[in-house]
Amino acid sequence: MSPGPDFMVTLKQTINHGKRYAYYSSFGIGLGIAVHVGYTLLGMGLIFKNLPYFLDVIRVLGALYLIYLGIQSLKSSNNSILITHENGINFNLYKSFIIGFFTNLLNPKATLFFLSIFTAIVSIDTPIYMQSLYGLYCILANIFWYILIAKLLSKENSLNLFNKYQNEIQKTIGVVLILLGIKLILL
Repeated sequence: MSPGPDFMVTLKQTINHGKRYAYYSSFGIGLGIAVHVGYTLLGMGLIFKNLPYFLDVIRVLGALYLIYLGIQSLKSSNNSILITHENGINFNLYKSFIIGFFTNLLNPKATLFFLSIFTAIVSIDTPIYMQSLYGLYCILANIFWYILIAKLLSKENSLNLFNKYQNEIQKTIGVVLILLGIKLILL
């Protein structure tokens, strides 16, 4: 939810080309997440079956990563998002989709994030159908989140409101990430 590459792509598509283009980027982001979820479920299941203690190692590393993200969020400065328009650029919905997909797919933070989250909710005994439902939830939640962002930020008043409270939003997200990381360590 915090402003990262996916958020910035959604914002840029919304401002420069309109919310319809941002919706397509949101679907691209969702497909990127599907790839992360897929290899996390397939790869992690195989590793956990052969090395059950590895789950604890990944869980602690993931927890430390979430704490790191939380600290970074707490240290972030309040930078307002400025509206700039790109004129004369040939753009289409397919390009918007591809930009969303590759932005998420090539983001190393997404890999670490999914490993962190999945190790918090998935155990050796979690059935694959339940793991798949968790993955589907992540995909759909992100698609709908970025569609909502595009819809809200397509209005100048909403963007101004976001800029006004961005610092508080970042700090709150930082605290939540740190608490989640601590909880994972204490499991």
